Amino acid sequence: MTHPTAVINVVGLTPSLMGEATPNLNRFLAAHSSQRIQPVLPAVTCSVQSSMLTGLPPSGHGIVGNGWYNREVAEVQFWKQSNRLVGGEKVWETAKNRDPSVTCANLFWWYNMYSSADYSVTPRPIYKADGRKLPDVYSSPSDLRDRLQAELGTFPLFNFWGPASSIESSKWIAEASMKVHEWKNPTLSLIYLPHLDYSLQKLGPHDPEIPKAVAEVDEVVGRLIDYFSNRGVRILILSEYGIEQVNHPIQINRLLREAGFLKVREEEGLELLDAGASDAFAVADHQVAHVYTSPVTPLEKVRQQMEDLDGVELCLDRDEQKEFGIDHDRSGDLVLVADKGSWFSYNYWLEDECAPDFARTVDIHRKPGYDPLDLYLDPALAFPKVKIGSYLLKKRLGFRGLLEVIPLDPHLVKGSHGRHIEDPELQPVLMGSNPILSEGPRVPCTEIKEIVLKSLFGEE
Repeated sequence: MTHPTAVINVVGLTPSLMGEATPNLNRFLAAHSSQRIQPVLPAVTCSVQSSMLTGLPPSGHGIVGNGWYNREVAEVQFWKQSNRLVGGEKVWETAKNRDPSVTCANLFWWYNMYSSADYSVTPRPIYKADGRKLPDVYSSPSDLRDRLQAELGTFPLFNFWGPASSIESSKWIAEASMKVHEWKNPTLSLIYLPHLDYSLQKLGPHDPEIPKAVAEVDEVVGRLIDYFSNRGVRILILSEYGIEQVNHPIQINRLLREAGFLKVREEEGLELLDAGASDAFAVADHQVAHVYTSPVTPLEKVRQQMEDLDGVELCLDRDEQKEFGIDHDRSGDLVLVADKGSWFSYNYWLEDECAPDFARTVDIHRKPGYDPLDLYLDPALAFPKVKIGSYLLKKRLGFRGLLEVIPLDPHLVKGSHGRHIEDPELQPVLMGSNPILSEGPRVPCTEIKEIVLKSLFGEE
């Protein structure tokens, strides 16, 4: 017999953030136990979530970051959504093998498309031929999308990511998870609440506005706790990683370009990374970077350049990657890890006037690396709201254009993650009933799958 379980992923939640701003989480913790989680390397969304759901390190499931270089097509590909990219048996598949009656609803955990989960909802904008991007979601079954948006309104995509990111997207996800539970009664619910993650990256964990963001997500979590508790559903609350203060962007691709390894091609006076023609370049992803080299490039020559970079703590070749569980065909020939206070910027242009047009826009699929600057409005713009309003008016009138409001200065970024954080107060948390959690103060994130299965099948 299975016991219904909800896993609530409050991204970025750490012990340091618990306190006056978290009455609902405090109430839950008072009746339950907690541990700290040891994320995999890299401690980024797609890698950690895949490890939690499969019980495997990145070397086993293949998700070596939020994106990587596809050598066959010579393209950097970020934020793909097909679950077929993830190797290994997922937690709901293992549960179904034990009890075929188990059903799973995946609400916004990543790699949510074309999976074997019974119900899924994930962000999926509509991209029009004229360049417009319209808010929407993908769901399985497909009519779930229409039913949810009829009840809750259109998914607030522009509050999910970008300068306007806010608690509204996490509220929508929480409400959707309760609607899906009401309509479908899944055995396992996976719920993703990203709000705190973005606030911490943008402002840094020490900013005086952070308690407000914590209180906002605590209110949403409190509603979920009450809903599932009243229905006899076991609850696990966890986070993927902690976010630390940073002040040093490592502009790794500029350094590789200056050393003659990275190549660009010019289009109408703007520069594009020419990955296939480069001897070496980096896919930057928060505090981890994958460095890919061409077959004829002397690896030791590149490695020497990388080890000499200020801010690089580790430089791992293929053999050394095995120790960290990140040795996979998708991984870079070298994997770099930043030191405390540092992170990797993707930019490769040497002069801002040569930056590609997408650099100043929110364009997560075209940028050849993760760009936290998407969360900011360019402080150099005198009247950014006027610029945005003008752009929206032109769109309504049928004109095409770019919403160029994203800054290029990586020194604006205040928070990052990806490396192993030593401070226990900044490590991600796991909360649940004592018989379900494993022993000890810290649990590897690869054991989360077994903890979820224990919640589904174990007795209290």
